[in-house]
Amino acid sequence: MVVLIVMIVTIGRISREKYRTERVQSRLPETGADPRAYDEIRQLKERIAVLERVITDQHGRSDLERQIEELRDR
Repeated sequence: MVVLIVMIVTIGRISREKYRTERVQSRLPETGADPRAYDEIRQLKERIAVLERVITDQHGRSDLERQIEELRDR
């Protein structure tokens, strides 16, 4: 009787861990991600870098306006 209870508990724990593993794996991104997404992320990172440079630089107003226009042209 004790052996049967231990087996049931063990099978239950194994099933629960298998279910958790499947849930975690389903949330992971697939390896064949869309290349357009990577391109868009790269462009956004470039724009953020320009914006950070615009904010932190101590140049004149004309330089700031030129950089803003460059961002609009993209």
